[in-house]
Amino acid sequence: MNLRSKNRINPDFNMSSMTDIIFLLLIFFMLTSNFVTPTGLPVSLPSSKVSNIVMEKVNITITKDIQYFLNGKQIDESQLESQLAALLQGTEEGVVVLNVDKTVPVEYLAKVAGIAASLKAKVTLATEPTK
Repeated sequence: MNLRSKNRINPDFNMSSMTDIIFLLLIFFMLTSNFVTPTGLPVSLPSSKVSNIVMEKVNITITKDIQYFLNGKQIDESQLESQLAALLQGTEEGVVVLNVDKTVPVEYLAKVAGIAASLKAKVTLATEPTK
């Protein structure tokens, strides 16, 4: 009389599904860990020893041929203050990140920083870290 069960449980554990999950998680975290948003505009930023990453609220870019961009949209210099005020109106702490090409004269940087400061916004200059 044979009392052994025909359905034996295999004590081995298949690790292939576990490695698939680990690789998917690795890819997910690699893709979502990028916090710095590139501007997409051809701006050569100045370099500094310490380059802090700030979460951008409002992004103002001045290109080397003195064109102004507010959050990626080209605007005229005369419209900069009114549109910046409209963007900063509903925020409790306005943060303005300036992406200024290193060949642009300082007077343009000071003008835009003065406009943002008059609207009680914190002004940060975007730089590239030195190598």
